[in-house]
Amino acid sequence: MPNFKKHIIGLQLYTVRDAMQKDPAGTLSRVAAMGYNSVEGATYTGTENFYGMDAAAFAALLKQNGLIMPSSHYRLGEEKNKGEIVKGTILHNWDAAVDNAAAVGIKYMVCAYLSEQERGAIDHYKYIAEQLNKAGERCKTSGIQLCYHNHDFEFANQDGTLPYDILLNSTDKDLVKMEVDLYWVRKAGKDPVELIKQHPGRFPLWHVKDMDNTPQKAFTEVGNGTIDFKKIFKEAKKAGLKYFFVEQDKTPADPFVSIQKSITYIKGNLL
Repeated sequence: MPNFKKHIIGLQLYTVRDAMQKDPAGTLSRVAAMGYNSVEGATYTGTENFYGMDAAAFAALLKQNGLIMPSSHYRLGEEKNKGEIVKGTILHNWDAAVDNAAAVGIKYMVCAYLSEQERGAIDHYKYIAEQLNKAGERCKTSGIQLCYHNHDFEFANQDGTLPYDILLNSTDKDLVKMEVDLYWVRKAGKDPVELIKQHPGRFPLWHVKDMDNTPQKAFTEVGNGTIDFKKIFKEAKKAGLKYFFVEQDKTPADPFVSIQKSITYIKGNLL
């Protein structure tokens, strides 16, 4: 497997989501021209597929732009959309989602987010852990690794227990790895380095996202904020890092300006 030392620089496509909806081909071309050579998908469902394309068409578009997509985001599927179940999620039509992922060359399928109604109490997180194990088993049969992506709510104490600890400790460490979002870990008041030291090898994917130096602790370009990425990247081997992705959920203006700033900093300071 490649690793970050091979100068694979990824972008989570949620950062440029509006552009991807309007013009996926043009957007991927712009992203590649900036020097990103890896992307992470953000919007897969059973109806959306890959930005409106089937697996073969999307794989061809990636290849045309010299891009790989080693990872993509998926939903749990408890939350309904206008009263209808959402297919291509962990709980609904997962087989088809895994088959499509394999056809694109995806190596990591990531549970991206739990909506408020999907979170619940500690017992519900135990149920989610069971579902992640099952989904991870299915991924394994196709040579894919399942991961879970955190926000900050998983670090909110519930009766002396952190939901994140349940997700880490109640899942099989080989079937379910973690995509650690460095911003959200810091936003929750935790230390990513300590997390890595406590669970070595569990974090093959990282979201590299910075936090500005304001009371709001808002998203900002990599290198423009308060997160010590140099310190964290020293733990890459211990974490088991394979791929990282720049992500900036909100940008002050044009997201392409922001992702250019981020990759300039990464090339100059982290690789």
